This record gives sequence, C-alpha cells and structure tokens, in this order.
Amino acid sequence: MDNQPVEEKKKTQLQEKTKYAPPPLWWKEAIIYEVHVKSFFDGNNDGIGDFVGITQKLDYIKALGVNAIWLLPFYPSPLKDDGYDIADYCSIHPDYGDLQDFKTFLKEAHKRGLRVITELVINHTSDQHPWFQRARVSPPGSLYRNYYVWSDTPQKYKEARIIFKDFESSNWTWDPVAKAYFWHRFYSHQPDLNFDNPEVKKEIFKIIDFWLGMGVDGLRLDAVPYLFEREGTSCENLPETHNFLKELRAYIDRHYENRMLLAEANQWPEDAVAYFGNGDECHMAFHFPLMPRIFMAMRMEDNYPIVDILDLTPPIPDNCQWATFLRNHDELTLEMVTDEERDYMYRVYAKESRARLNLGIRRRLAPLLDNNRKKRELIFMILFSLMGSPIIYYGDEIGMGDNIYLGDRNGVRTPMQWSEEKNGGFSKANPQQLYLPLVIDPEYHYAAVNVELQQNNLSSFLWWIRRVIAMRKKYLAFSRGTIEILNQNNPKVLAFIRKYRQEIILVVINLSRFTQVTEITLGGYLGYIPTEIFGKATLPKISENPLLFVLSPYAYFWFSLDPSHESSQNRLQRLSTLSLENIPSASFWLSAEGEKVASQIIPFYLSFFKWFNYLGKTLLRVEIKDTIELKTLRFLGEDIQCVLFSFYYDTGNPEPFILFLKLVHEGEAEALEKKKPEWIFCKFKEHDREGILIDAMHESTFRSWILDWIASAREINLTDGKLIAKPSPRLEEISRKGELPIQSLVFPEIQRNFLINFENKIICKFYRPLNEGINPEIEVLEYLEKTSSTSFFPRYLGRAEFLSKDKTTYSFCLVQEYVPNQGDGWQLSIDSLIRFFERVVEAKAMFFSPRELLKQSPLRWPAECKEILEGTYFEKLRLIAEKTALMHNCLSTQTDNPDFCPEPITLWYQRSLFQSAMEYLLRIQRRLSKTDKEMNNGEVTQLFEKLSQIESQLYQVLIPGNYGLKIRIHGDFHLQQLLYTGKDFIIIDFEGETELPSSQRKLKKTPFKDVASMIFSLYLAAFIALDNSMLVSQDRLWLEEVALCWHRYASLVFINRYLEVIDPHLLPLEMEGKQRLLYFCLLERVLYEIEYSLKRSLSKEVATLCKAILSFMNYPFNLMG
Repeated sequence: MDNQPVEEKKKTQLQEKTKYAPPPLWWKEAIIYEVHVKSFFDGNNDGIGDFVGITQKLDYIKALGVNAIWLLPFYPSPLKDDGYDIADYCSIHPDYGDLQDFKTFLKEAHKRGLRVITELVINHTSDQHPWFQRARVSPPGSLYRNYYVWSDTPQKYKEARIIFKDFESSNWTWDPVAKAYFWHRFYSHQPDLNFDNPEVKKEIFKIIDFWLGMGVDGLRLDAVPYLFEREGTSCENLPETHNFLKELRAYIDRHYENRMLLAEANQWPEDAVAYFGNGDECHMAFHFPLMPRIFMAMRMEDNYPIVDILDLTPPIPDNCQWATFLRNHDELTLEMVTDEERDYMYRVYAKESRARLNLGIRRRLAPLLDNNRKKRELIFMILFSLMGSPIIYYGDEIGMGDNIYLGDRNGVRTPMQWSEEKNGGFSKANPQQLYLPLVIDPEYHYAAVNVELQQNNLSSFLWWIRRVIAMRKKYLAFSRGTIEILNQNNPKVLAFIRKYRQEIILVVINLSRFTQVTEITLGGYLGYIPTEIFGKATLPKISENPLLFVLSPYAYFWFSLDPSHESSQNRLQRLSTLSLENIPSASFWLSAEGEKVASQIIPFYLSFFKWFNYLGKTLLRVEIKDTIELKTLRFLGEDIQCVLFSFYYDTGNPEPFILFLKLVHEGEAEALEKKKPEWIFCKFKEHDREGILIDAMHESTFRSWILDWIASAREINLTDGKLIAKPSPRLEEISRKGELPIQSLVFPEIQRNFLINFENKIICKFYRPLNEGINPEIEVLEYLEKTSSTSFFPRYLGRAEFLSKDKTTYSFCLVQEYVPNQGDGWQLSIDSLIRFFERVVEAKAMFFSPRELLKQSPLRWPAECKEILEGTYFEKLRLIAEKTALMHNCLSTQTDNPDFCPEPITLWYQRSLFQSAMEYLLRIQRRLSKTDKEMNNGEVTQLFEKLSQIESQLYQVLIPGNYGLKIRIHGDFHLQQLLYTGKDFIIIDFEGETELPSSQRKLKKTPFKDVASMIFSLYLAAFIALDNSMLVSQDRLWLEEVALCWHRYASLVFINRYLEVIDPHLLPLEMEGKQRLLYFCLLERVLYEIEYSLKRSLSKEVATLCKAILSFMNYPFNLMG
C-alpha cells in the first residue's frame, strides 16, 4: 500500500511523457523560433532574461505559428562568447534560473506542441571548464591532459584556416601553466576538445543522456566540422568526424525516439550534405550558402544567385531536412561565397566598416533591408517558399533594429521589445541593470517597434507573418516537397514548383522594385487551374500557351494547381470555320473543290498567327501542290496529312508552305474546339460523324515523331518534291543512344518562326514561310559547328529541307541545342541603365554639364564620372564585344570555302555601300516631304533640314584606302540577339534581316556592319531605359544628355575591346579609315531603320530614330576614342 503512490506517480509521468513525445520526422515540418533566454523576457526583474520569463511568453511563441524553439546556450559560462564558452554542460547559468526552471519551461513548451532544441557545443569548452583546468596541471600524455589538443610547437596543422581573423592570429595559444600550446579553432579562451580520446566521447554521451533523458527534442551540434585534427589537411570535414557522428546517431536512435541532431556546418552544399550521411548522421544541417544569396538576389534584382546555389545543392536522404534562415545571433556569414560576392555584399549591405565582423555583417534583418516593409515580406516569402525548415530569429517578426556600436555581435542580441513601457516591457529593473541597452535609434525605438503595438494592429508585420506561417503549415509541399525551378524569360522573377504527392504549388516572386512581366509555360500541368492560396482567386486554365504575369514591385504569389473540372458554358467559344461535307482526304485537297476550300480557309486560319501578319504583304491566292498521308504514324493512332501549299502574294515570287494536319474525331474534337480554337484548321461532317482538322504541330506526339524523323535522316516523298531530314552526327548519336527528348512545348507566337522546345535540350525552329535556298542561319551554324571550338553560339544539330521537283531547295527546319539562359542582353542593359540613371541623379554634381563632356573624348572625362558610369555592366559589355570579335574571326577563317572565304573591300564595294545608303536617304526624303506635317514632330523637321549634311557625311566612304575585308556577318546584330547565361553570352538568330531576300542576307560585308548595329542598339537601350526609369520630368533634357554620355562611353568600351580581339586584317589598316567606315555604317543603320518605320507609319519610332541620327550629327564624336 505504501508503494502505491510511487507507482501511480511513475505511471502518470510515463503517460505525460508519452503524451508529449515528439512525432516521427517532426523536423521535416518544423518552423523554428531562435531565441536567447537572456534576451527574451526578464521574469525576476534583475535585468536579464530567464527561463521563468520565457515560460511566461510561450503563448506568444505558439501564436506566432512556429512549432519548435531553438535555445542559444544557457549553461554556466564566463560569457566571453555569449555562452558558447561552456564551463559546465549539465547545469543552468544562475542568471537564467535553475534546472527546475528549465524543466518547467520544457513541460510547458511540450504542452503547447512546441519542440525544444538546445545547443550541444562539443567542439570546445571554456578555458574555465574544470576539464581544462585539470588538463593544464596534468602531465603530458596523461588521461586528463589528453582531453584537449596540445603541442610543443604552433607549427602543426598549418593548413587549417583561422576563422576569427579579426580577433585571433593563430589557432594555437601558449598556456604558461601547461607550458604547451593548446589548439582552438575559435577564440583563444575556447580550447578544442580532443575527440581522439575515448574518454572525451564518453563524456559527450553522458551529456546527451542528461538532456535527452530530460525530454529535450533536438540538439544543435555547434562547429561540428572541426572535431578532429589531422596533419596535411584543413582540419575540417574529416572522415573521423563522420565516423563519430554515425556512432553518436546510432547511440541516440537506440536509446531515444524521434530525437534530432542539427549540424552547424558552415560549408558549401556538397560538403554540408555529407553531414546527413546516408540518413545515419545528422537529421538536419544548416544551408549556409543559401542565405547570403537570397540577399544578393534581392539587391541585384536577379534570380541567378538563388537558382545557382539550388543547382549546386545535392539531394538529401528522405529522413533528413535542411535548416534555412535569414538572420541569427551571429554575423550574416559570408564564408560560403566567392571573394567577388563577398565584396558585393559588403558594398551594398555594410557600407559602414563597423557593421563588418570577421567574414560577415553584424546587422539585423530590418536594417539590412532599409526597414522596407515590402522587402521584409518578400524575403520571408522566399524563405518560406524554398525547401527546408525555416528559422525565425527573435524580434525579426516585428522588425526590430540593432546597435552596431555594441561590441562583438551584441548589436543583434538586444532585449526583445514587448511594449513602449520602460525597458520596452522586457524588464522592470533599473535600465542600467539590463544585460544590454535597448535599441533607441528613432527608426527602431522600442516605443515605435514592439509586440504590443503590432498585436493591436491587424495590418502589422507581426500579423502578416502569422498568417503566412499558418498558410504554409497547411501545405506539406513546402516542407516535404520537391522543388523545380521554372524557365521563364525575366531574370527579375523567381518562379518554381513545390510538389508533394497531390499537392502542387506554383511560386512566383518579383525580386524587383519595379513592375515586372513574365510568361510561364506549365506544359506538364495542362488543364490545371491555378488558385491563389490566400485570396482564392483563380487564373485561366493552364494550356500550352504560357501564363502571363504582371507583377507589382516585390510581389509574391502562391498558387495551388488543381485539376480542372470546368463546366462547358465557361469554356472558350469560337466562330466555326468552313465546314466540309466529307472527310478531307489526300485526294480531296488535290481536287478543284479542295483548292477552292483551301483558298477560303487558309487566310482565315493564318490570320490568328502573328508571324503571318508581320509579312507586310497580302496573300492573293493559294494553290495546293501536293498532299500525302503519313502512314508511319498510324501505329501511334495518329491520322496526319502533309499538305504542300503555294502562296501567291501581291509582291514577290510564290512561296511554298507546308502544313501537317491531324484528323480529330468526335469527343476529342469537341474538347479541342472549346479549349484550343486557334489550333483548328477546319471542321467537317460526314453523315452523322463530325470532326476537325488541326495543325499537328500542336500535338506533342507528332512533335516527338518529327524530331525522331529528323534524327533518323528519313524522307517524305511528295509528287511535287520531297522533305529531306539531314541530322548532324551529334543528333544521330543522341538518337542511337535513345536519348532523344520526348516532351515538348511550343514557344509563344512572338515571331514568324514556329519554335518547339524539347525538354530544354533541343530547339526545333520551323521557318515560316519557306525561303528559297539554304537559310543563312543554318549555313552559318553548320559552318561554325565544323570550324570553331569557341562556344558562343547554339550547337547545330541538323536541319530539314524541302527539295522541289525542279531541284530548288527550301529550308524547312533548323535543329539546335537549347541554351539555358536568364534573358537577353537587351533586358540586362535596360536594368543596368535604370540603375545608372539613379546613381547619376544621386551624384548630379559629377554630371552637372553633360553637354561639355560630349564635346571631348571620354578618355578625358573626370575619373569620378567614369566611376559612376562603369558599375558592373561594362564588364559584361566588354564580354559582348569579345564575343562579337570572336564571331567575326570564326566567320573568316576558312579560306577554302567560297561561301565564307574573306574578300577584299574594293572601290566597287565602297560605291555599293554609298549607293544603298543614298537610296535610304532619298526614300526618307520623299516620305518626309509628304508626311512631316502630318507627324508634326520637331525631330522629323530637324532631320529633314539636315539631309544634305548627312549626304555629305556619307560621301566620306568613297575616299580611297584599305578598308579591310568583306566576310559573312550576323546581319541583324543587336542586344536581343544575345542570351545571357549568367556567366557568358551566346549569340543567336543568324538569319539576318528577314525583310531581305535570303540571297541578299548571304552577301559578304564589312564586319563593322554588325558593330554599328550593336552601337545603335546601345543607343536605343539608353533612351528606352530613360523612359522606364520613372525619374522626374524636369530633369528630362539633362538626363537625355547624360544618356548620350553613357552611350558615348559604352560605344568606346565596346569598340576598344572589339579591336583588341578582332583579326586586324578584317578592318581598315589606318585609324582614320576605321573611324570613317564605322561612322558610315552607323549612319546607314539608322537610315535603314528610319525608312523601315516610315514605310509602316510608325510615327513614335520615327521620332526616336530621328533623334538618334541628329544626336550623332550634333555631337560628332570619334568612335575610336
């Protein structure tokens, strides 16, 4: 009877322990709140936070929505390193309470479903720890002496880096008592334990038993990469460390259920992932490199830093999880970035040297982001959207500030701000008793930034973050799902898919402070409906056409992708095309009736496509030359006809046009008619059977077949000719290995050609319409593939062509490798220019009189002006110039190929250049004499007055001299023809000016034609960026002159680098000849654009172009500097 109360008590304790036991894999879904006991709330009013205080605030932490608390060290310590210098592992620092206070806290946290993670600082101890005091006086080689790492010389382990360079000059410190050096990877008052000593390991297991036995849920292993030392190594990430972690993990798994180890391994992802082992070491590890790159991406307004580090992150075991964070108790560490990235972070986030510490930045989140509410929301959305368990540092949920004038990292460890009362509601003690002073900076003063104020304001940041956390917890895709970065054409937008089982979340984030537009193709989710998670608004059903997003500054969206169950009355409707009374067979199209029907259907069908409307000519009639059924597709269940049309226009020769038509019956036809009306070529009805013909290029099965057809070098025979596939050896090899991509997407109809993307591996470009001869793009890429080892162009993989009955060749399709990219050179330039204009406005004194600068060479401009001009863009511009020169060098190396063999520039060619430019000038003169009054534009009038002066300038090209060589050139070279990969530029679209005949585009020309086109493109970029910069209108004239200064400097930078790389034989020998020819090419280019725009009555474009040529005439400058 006497034992009954004891047994009942044990039973109750067991039930309570089981009731609050952590669930399996709880760390996979954790949202962790990091807090220092001393910083949170003072329960006994002595000026220092304690366990009594934090226990009182557990309801606040629970309301935030987090489900785990990470406590910084609370053990007895001299506090020389904020508690990471531990003097007793199994007790509580008296300032924070006692063990009973901790047990109460632990119990109350578990009642609220909060897991508790504590620090296990096992790499080192305080030099005040009894172990070290005992080791100092023990003889060398003894049991207790070997608890630490000793040496008679500081020369051992010289390859190990010094981590705290701002404070320590060596990893060894002389101990006068021991008369030896002791090893320390951090401060000299933190000697490292010797893990080669089995007794040390036993002590560690005792510590683990003490805390896990009490009920602690997880242990953060501080500085875990440095446990062992070996000569000739960096003493980091050693195999012995991983062997010990496996031993430690096995011990914990044997004795405790669902406990977690979190590795603090400040390493690159490929090294950090090793701390998971095979799921048998640590359960979690910090993803240190991700954090600084989130900040870089926001400041650069570019998704590349995030995408790049995610690409470098290996997969991890299923039972493991990354720990992700924005800020914590330490400096914003920049160890895991390159030197260039570190320099960038210092420049933009730590302009004050006081904010820099070790290899990091000691600032809180809000000051880092200029206390911008939108930026803070955005950065948390990025954190919550990416993989891993996010960590929130105490006070960041209300936007607390810091005090960089406090020593070490104390500036980010100030008391939590609860209210506007004395001491910010943290303590009732005398303010001078506080362990650290509160933040009193006016912007972050505790009277303005505190929990109480935000708790009472539903629009506060505190309430915002609560709502976001609550929503995140509803979707396991965020915590357990995969991540797939989506390719889209705007690097300022970050878009990806998080997916877990049936949950599919589309995340779209605008990293820019300006409105951004992007198109996202979601071909893998056709028919799904995106529903915005917070407001439940829906977007149109996903189709093969991309979703268009117009994103406000720093906008973010979470969309749930759900299968569509749309009712028929909400589907797209379209007026029916002509209906046929019979199924259109091959013989039908060749009949007189078939040709008549086609003449009616074709113009109506093609009018839905932009490329057809861009032709600038009228389709008069259509003839059907041939048709054939592709019987080889029958086994795939496809009924497809190949129809060869001949289009007759109001100008020019007739052009062949090939269309593949697929027969679709009954139910599928009805669905397509409502879902994809633009695919429908015509409808038919035979008896009671209805169906449609669609363009087969929109069918993924056919697209896959046609790529296979090209790769297999097959033919399609027609009566009037044949289609011939000519794969490259590379494509044939891909096909032989069975590695041809199958899935494909159609690019948006933004140009005249029909583009298909096969799994971001292969691009098929179908030319529309077909031009006689081999397309210049195919000819150039095939040539470069054979002759150049420099990868500045997409790899050529093959082509298909139509060979007519009279042996005339028409290029039908180009196959090339896909180029992963972050957008084109145009957008990159626009973004840089907008930032440049902002810098100039801030430093207006440097450009007080830009007109005076334009009167002299940029080489003579003040250094301060050049510094503002340069930024980071001009290194990219130099790279563009280098690629331009390499392109010209490569296009002129093969002297045995008549199509590419360079030819000398003769007087005849000079006359040809002059004559073509004069034709543009005369046509402009005729058009302006008729239209300038209608346009009523000052620039147009001024141009008209300067035509004779322009003519005189053009005459300069007739001066005799050595003007270099004619070569094959790009022919339509501008910033949009450059894809930026994040590190390099790839030149694309070698078709030339598609308005010109194919034969004319193949003519050899001076390479300065391409150079002039790029210089003109830079001019357009400068003024388009100015229009987009949102700067005050009263500065417009001054800013236009500043834009001209930028263009003058950019031109000089581009040309100088180009001249350094180009084969000098291709250009005029004398500098005067270079200047003369290049200036002529620049004027000719602008005249061509003006004439082109006048012909199409594009008045706005004409005004811009007239302003361009006037600026070149009003401020004549030496392009060579």
